[in-house]
Order: sequence, then structure tokens, then C-alpha cells
Amino acid sequence: MCEYCGCQSLASIDELTREHETVVNLVGRVRQAHRDGDIARMADLVRQIASVLDPHTEVEEHGLFPALAPEFPEKIAALEAEHRRIEQVLAEAATGVPADPAWPARLIDALALLREHILKEQDGVFPAALAFLSTEQWETVEAVRTRAASGTPQPSVP
Repeated sequence: MCEYCGCQSLASIDELTREHETVVNLVGRVRQAHRDGDIARMADLVRQIASVLDPHTEVEEHGLFPALAPEFPEKIAALEAEHRRIEQVLAEAATGVPADPAWPARLIDALALLREHILKEQDGVFPAALAFLSTEQWETVEAVRTRAASGTPQPSVP
């Protein structure tokens, strides 16, 4: 993953990056399970990916992205749309092995999108955050991280 701009020196970005690395490793395991024809293992690994991505996405969408949206509205909207597309396919395995025989192929496609998405964040969003976010905005990101880690629901926006 990226290490050239120094953004990982911030605890928030370092944690998001480590989560990306965990997900990328799990994606590799899903691909192997797919090659082995082990759909049950794929579904289990997808649940592990979702357990990492759920709080991760909350930090991005309620902390990082709102701070960057005024400067990069189209890019942030596209990233959020990708979150929804990926979550939709992952959610199909939330309670077990999906019955749809097309799910494994759709999952592999969604995981390819996820990999591209991670690169966009690593190479674009995180360096931009380093350049644009104020101390107060970083504090908001950290507050969202604390809530996400504790399982406390995100307050609704009026």
C-alpha cells in the first residue's frame, strides 16, 4: 500500500490502511476458495470482510468523506456509490451461503471493484485528507472511529 505522502503518520489513516490490508488479504483467500469451488468458505470469508468493512465504512462516510465532499463532491459520491454496490453483494452472505448460483461470480466482480476502490482511497482520498482536513475535522474522524468501534449508532443528521 501507499507510503509516499506521509498520511499514514496519522493514526486515523494508519488504521484505515491496516483495515484495507486486512481486507485485501481476505479477498485473496476468497479468490482461492472460489478456485477451489468452496462456496461455503467464500461466504464465511465474506462475513469476515464485512466485519472489517462495516465500521471502516462508517468512519469514511461519517468522518472522512463529509470533510472532503466540499472539495471533491463527484469523487466522494462515486466512492459512496461503490460502497453500496460492494455492500449489496457482501450482504447476500450475511446469514449463510447464498442460494443464487450466480453469487460467486458476482462476488468476484464486487471484490475486483473493492480492490480498485481501496487503491482510489489509498492513492487519492488519504493524501487529500492529509492536505485538506483541519484539526477539528480529524477530531471528528476520531470520534466516529470511537463510536464505530464501540458499536454505538451514528447520530442522525438533522
